[in-house]
Amino acid sequence: MWCDNCKHETPHSVCELCGEKTEYEPNTEVHWCNICNIPIIRMENETDINKCPLCGGEAKYLASDLRTVFPEERLLIEILFDKPLAYLHDSVWANNNRYYVNGKSFAISSKHYKKYSSDYIIGKLEEYRSQNSYDDFNKYISKFIEANQEHLRYRIDEAHNFIRKESSKFLIENVVLSFSGGKDSTVTADLAVKAMSEPSLVHIFGNTTLEFPLTLKYAERFRNDNPLAIFRIAINREQNFYDVCDDIGPPARMMRWCCSMFKTGPITRILNRYYRDKNILTFYGIRKCESVSRSKYNRVEDDAEAVKIQKQKVASPIFYWADIDIWLYILGENIDFNDAYRLGYDRVGCWCCPNNNERAQFLSSIYMPEQYKKWHDFLISFAKRIGKPDPEVYIDTGKWKARQGGNGVKAAEDVKIRYTNCTAEDHAKVYRLTRPMNDEFLNMLTPFGKVSKELGRKLIHETIVLDVKTMTPILSVQPFNQDNYEYSVKVKTLNVKSHDDLQRMVGYQVRKFNACRKCLKCESLCKFNAISITGGTYHIDDEKCRHCKMCVTAKYLDGGCLMDKYLKTKEKE
Repeated sequence: MWCDNCKHETPHSVCELCGEKTEYEPNTEVHWCNICNIPIIRMENETDINKCPLCGGEAKYLASDLRTVFPEERLLIEILFDKPLAYLHDSVWANNNRYYVNGKSFAISSKHYKKYSSDYIIGKLEEYRSQNSYDDFNKYISKFIEANQEHLRYRIDEAHNFIRKESSKFLIENVVLSFSGGKDSTVTADLAVKAMSEPSLVHIFGNTTLEFPLTLKYAERFRNDNPLAIFRIAINREQNFYDVCDDIGPPARMMRWCCSMFKTGPITRILNRYYRDKNILTFYGIRKCESVSRSKYNRVEDDAEAVKIQKQKVASPIFYWADIDIWLYILGENIDFNDAYRLGYDRVGCWCCPNNNERAQFLSSIYMPEQYKKWHDFLISFAKRIGKPDPEVYIDTGKWKARQGGNGVKAAEDVKIRYTNCTAEDHAKVYRLTRPMNDEFLNMLTPFGKVSKELGRKLIHETIVLDVKTMTPILSVQPFNQDNYEYSVKVKTLNVKSHDDLQRMVGYQVRKFNACRKCLKCESLCKFNAISITGGTYHIDDEKCRHCKMCVTAKYLDGGCLMDKYLKTKEKE
């Protein structure tokens, strides 16, 4: 059992700490009826679990989950197996790379994706397109929906109750829907609008500039079909993805700087613009079964460490849903959806995401050949630049996705905090800067206290930082000439218990000054909307800053700057 209120597991149906009813969700199973030739969704605690509700016949266990295979994807698979239209009249489903035809399974492997050239496959798809009918597909889907009506009603009722419970704690204008154009956010948006009987809810679409063309078309259709919905588009117009890749290297699985720069950051700006200091509730389309990392999430999150964007509570109505639940809802409720799923994509985030599987890459080479070639050519040139001995193999085997750190990248020098201890003064360090100390650097010291040029010694251009509670000087800052450093600054800590702790946090701000790539992570982290990054300048509003020091605390931002994670390299001994 799980208590959403106290965020802990308990063996009881009622939480022993807060008295709230706990949540338990039995596992979903997919059974197969050979008579109806369709999947039957079952919960592990159901009675008559092996009985088809449509015909009364036996329904045997088939898989833990299934997704719909539309005729477009079915034809593609048939071409790879040299059997065009062979399964036209059959009931076809899939789970990852395993396909089920009339309940019988076969696997597709990487060798099939490499069997034919993209041009050959594109030609074959065009040749058989006119014969690729939806007639039999629609018949099976109709039976699938009818057989699983009871399960669909259960899912809808439970989600509606959850949405009403969580939204009741907020003003209607402070409820937001995170809309990505994917199937999960589509279902979440539809559930929320219907549960709350409110078609004018705010939808925030994060256009990462790396969306599938079909995603952009779907988003436009959605806006036209839902004229009462308030539709906000979050987009980073200040950065170009390829330019950033050229500077710091392409994103990798453990180094997805693109999420902060092109998704979380722009969405934060939209929230700050329209909600300022208000607390909001955001309904997300997050599902527990999607990945190992998401299985560790809670259905409701409002903890500062767990929520990527501050000032919001995040709730996930479809947290326990499986893929087959999602498709049962979309098809059963007759909802429009992103056509990329018809082609065989099982996720439609950024089309070049390093988390994309081999099938997604294969599909992009067919349905987005120009974009695919441009990205592939860039990756090859990057691999050559960082000294990979066999660039093509490095890219084509996907090893670039496992890249960590900034090895071979010139920008990696910017995240290294270079300093020397001042021999003339205790608790003073001289830090290397990549450019002259200026007002932007001094402004970065705002989290530590009140920055005052007036109190510093004019002759040496000193600036003093005062503790905001005691108005006692805690930092002395001045430009400095240091051998081997083209630009440098001397920072001395004063009147504090731990000089090392304060200097470490100062070092974080030095790193930001040297390495900031406008990733927008700091904007998302600040719950007081004090940090802004515009026109190439990092700025902290001293009137909004509450000196909480989240932006210089490793607990919330390791190394003080996201670039440290992406560009860190091991020092040579």
